[in-house]
Amino acid sequence: MSAAIILAAVLGGGVLIIARRIFSRGSAAKMLHYPPEMMRGKTIIITGANSGIGKATALELVKLQARVIMACRDRQRAEEAAQEIQLEAGPGQGDVVIKQLDLASLKSVHSFCEEVIKEEPRIDVLINNAGIYQCPYAKTEEGFEMQFGVNHLGHFLLTHLLLDLLKRSAPSRIVVVSSKLYKYGDINFEDLDSAQGYDKAFAYSRSKLANLLFACELAKRLEESGVTVNALTPGIVRTNLGRHVNISLLARPFFNLASWAFFKSPLQGAQTSVFLACSPDVDGVQGKCFANCKEEELLPKATDVEVARKLWDISEVMVGITK
Repeated sequence: MSAAIILAAVLGGGVLIIARRIFSRGSAAKMLHYPPEMMRGKTIIITGANSGIGKATALELVKLQARVIMACRDRQRAEEAAQEIQLEAGPGQGDVVIKQLDLASLKSVHSFCEEVIKEEPRIDVLINNAGIYQCPYAKTEEGFEMQFGVNHLGHFLLTHLLLDLLKRSAPSRIVVVSSKLYKYGDINFEDLDSAQGYDKAFAYSRSKLANLLFACELAKRLEESGVTVNALTPGIVRTNLGRHVNISLLARPFFNLASWAFFKSPLQGAQTSVFLACSPDVDGVQGKCFANCKEEELLPKATDVEVARKLWDISEVMVGITK
């Protein structure tokens, strides 16, 4: 039996490699190249910068001599990632600063922002990158469903608290990392906490739809402010984001082969984040969504003005901005 499984894996791997060569020609992620000193003097905050797309984004921006603030929940993992980033970037590149941020705690978000406002004279780019994917049902410190709380509410409050500093730093940018899985989500204002029933896949999609609606409404509020906000969908990327997805032992080798063959690497997945953070091509561009460094057309539900405004108002109440 084990020999048959190994043979199937080897044959399947060969097929996947061939398929990858055939189908990746037209869909390969665009790798960006910018002048090496392009982001010198710029300070950039990246949430969830210790792994996956966030770490790859941090590395690319450090190579462009940016000063990157890694906003991470696990300080030890962040320190390990920072060492790897600095080692790979090499000497004479940008700086890396670690600050603790737990998006599942509004108290932590407040503490983080207070520290940033006190210590940083300017913030040029805020990249709302961190996310949790299809986790078992859990609640944030304040009692919100975890995926909605971390992916949407935590970033909503973070952006609100840093907005004045971003305005003082204008021209500045906000980058919101969403997902194409937003297409399978809906905003049920009667059950944002999944109290009536929890489906982890739907909850993730809803949180990613909320990201896009947040960017839509924020863009309207930032007109003429010198601060731009744009969203992106990175595609399917090989990261640890799917650690809560159960894959059987027999299927795991095939999944690993398929992910290697068809998924983007973290570096490829980070390209649109880097593009929106520093490219002159998006100077002044407001309220758009991008994929593979090109503008992406969204479903109407992701740009519904009334839903976006209502979600904004309710989010303000949930995070304690208004009563």
